[in-house]
Amino acid sequence: MIQQVEISLPRFNRGCHLITSRVIDKIPELPEKGLLNIFIKHTSAGLTMNENADPSVLQDFNEIFNRLVPEDEPYYTHLTEGSDDMPAHFKTSLIGNSLTIPIKNHTLNVGTWQGIYLCEFRDSGRPRNLSVSIYS
Repeated sequence: MIQQVEISLPRFNRGCHLITSRVIDKIPELPEKGLLNIFIKHTSAGLTMNENADPSVLQDFNEIFNRLVPEDEPYYTHLTEGSDDMPAHFKTSLIGNSLTIPIKNHTLNVGTWQGIYLCEFRDSGRPRNLSVSIYS
């Protein structure tokens, strides 16, 4: 059986933002076992699962991403939506637009220090929409 839920997230500034509880609060009760897939319906923000204990990890993520894919490079041709747009598209391709998480005993079967993050790659993102599918 497959259940699907659409989740709207508020506007976030550039950076990685823990959204685990926002996702869990909006989905129905999880089955005994299965899979949860989360897909972000945007091209300038991505999803990742990573450490949720030390906020310095997220600061380092932002620094690394901004150094790997800087703004205002003279070879960019996609410039219509501002200097942060093309780098945002590329960062999204690096990080990915979906997560698949196992379900066990009606909960997400993740490690102790793992959390779900929205990575907003625009300076001032817009509200973001997720499509969540629960497979049991």
